[in-house]
Amino acid sequence: MVSPTQLRALALSFPDATEQDHFGVPSFRVRGKIFATVPDDDHVRIMLHEEGTRAAVAEWPDCCAEHYWGKRLACVVVALDRAPRELVTELLTDAWVGKAPKTLARDYLASLR
Repeated sequence: MVSPTQLRALALSFPDATEQDHFGVPSFRVRGKIFATVPDDDHVRIMLHEEGTRAAVAEWPDCCAEHYWGKRLACVVVALDRAPRELVTELLTDAWVGKAPKTLARDYLASLR
């Protein structure tokens, strides 16, 4: 389980991560690119590529769901009260890496080793 406060702290822990309003909901960005939004206190939308979204839903169907924007699979929606912190961390990391400039992402991942 991840609280909204924990989610915010985690999302902002990535290099160059910022929080900004996005049509009335908080969004987390890296250099202007959104990697997650928080539609309510119970969910987070994490902007993974299609493969990552489908994999998360297949592996964690009790807490992850696909979210479409029109006909396009846009992200994975994670239920914060059912998702383990490790899963939320992993998905946010993948989304941040996917949106961050390549050199920033490479340097961050290298610092984790």
